[in-house]
Amino acid sequence: MPHRRIRPLAALFAAVLGLAAPLASQASLPATVDGQPLPSLAPMLEKVTPAVVNISTKTRVQVRDPFFDDPVFRQFFGVPGTQRERVAQSLGSGVIVDAAKGYILTNNHVVGGADDITVSLQDGRDFKGKLIGTDPDTDVAVVQIQATGLQALPIADSSKLRVGDFVVAVGDPFGLSQSVTSGIVSALGRSGLGGTGYQNFIQTDASINPGNSGGALVNLRGELVGINTMIFSPSGGNVGIGFAIPTNLGRDVMEQLIAHGKVSRGNLGIETQDITPRIAQVLGLKNASGAVVTRVSAGSAADGADIETGDVITAIDGKPLRNSQELRNAEGLLPVGSTVKLTVQRNGANREVTAKLTPEKLATVDGAALDPRLAGVTFSDLPQSLRSQGVAGVAVQSVKPGSRAALAGLGVSDVVIGVGNARIPNLATLKRLAGVKPRQLVLVVSGDEGVRYVDVR
Repeated sequence: MPHRRIRPLAALFAAVLGLAAPLASQASLPATVDGQPLPSLAPMLEKVTPAVVNISTKTRVQVRDPFFDDPVFRQFFGVPGTQRERVAQSLGSGVIVDAAKGYILTNNHVVGGADDITVSLQDGRDFKGKLIGTDPDTDVAVVQIQATGLQALPIADSSKLRVGDFVVAVGDPFGLSQSVTSGIVSALGRSGLGGTGYQNFIQTDASINPGNSGGALVNLRGELVGINTMIFSPSGGNVGIGFAIPTNLGRDVMEQLIAHGKVSRGNLGIETQDITPRIAQVLGLKNASGAVVTRVSAGSAADGADIETGDVITAIDGKPLRNSQELRNAEGLLPVGSTVKLTVQRNGANREVTAKLTPEKLATVDGAALDPRLAGVTFSDLPQSLRSQGVAGVAVQSVKPGSRAALAGLGVSDVVIGVGNARIPNLATLKRLAGVKPRQLVLVVSGDEGVRYVDVR
């Protein structure tokens, strides 16, 4: 039986790490690398791990019960009328990015909506975290702690990442603090992974598991290139497909959260839809790539760029678009004031136009103007990013603590989709129906817990 030639292990190891010298015949392992007898990630990780923290949260959730919510039942059994609640706990990770000010970059799904945030450092110290701001659309959040002796990670330019670059993921999976896994960048610019957010993920085969969310993805220089966010897994465990938010996106969002507590995104002021073969035939298009414009808001950036209904946008800043989701994603990842170049097709002819993204203007109304029971609530129309996905309703922008609506369970980020048995597609319809002041004000609300009824008394 013929023998297979096996490459010397030392030479193979050195070649994989990019450390082998280019020799004509055979690569050899260098004697030392940065003073180390063998290549190792340990010196780099000794500088990285103190900047990666554990984040634990507690969230108080109101518990509703059809029996205990009934005042007759409570009176009969002598049960007090106070609302009952349970405490939900979760674990995640975070990365210190500013040692002097104690800023920590993490995921929105780690700390969003939490009532108590505890940050645990590698040296064993625990601190109460202050939530500076969250951005659900990119799943980025910023937490601050008041502490001395912190160590922050330098932030790299994630646009310089290449597929095949080595990366290391650091976090607290399953509560196991300071766990480290390594791999490569498998792909860049991943999007369309479900959900309603704006996506531009780094894909990596470095193991990312539950609890790694918000942790660091670093390059071999120990610089932060991404924030670990999610995994693709049919079984719930790691299968070698993990995703991280690139630092260029995370840094832009972080700066807005620190400065304003929220993110203001640029907006073209258009609604679009995918091009089906039938639409392509009607418009005389040779292919079905791009996004056809179905509505242009008066006075918007698109209106100023002479974009009309029926135009087909085929590229943004020179990057071809396959569908309306890619256009929405590219638009949502750019800040207010950005200038974009759009390739537009009209009547078979292509032209290029520029548009400066402006803030989206949404109509709002004070709940007290609709019904006294809604005092303390501010409603608004849904943003175009949701409307373009077919979502209908009215957004709850703010709810005053202690108000009737708050006590009934209405919360910020809820979407009112109905009043009683009447459907609510927009703010104008809500004004008309709520203005009637029904005897029983029951809102049909869609939120994180699904669709529910909110009885405001």
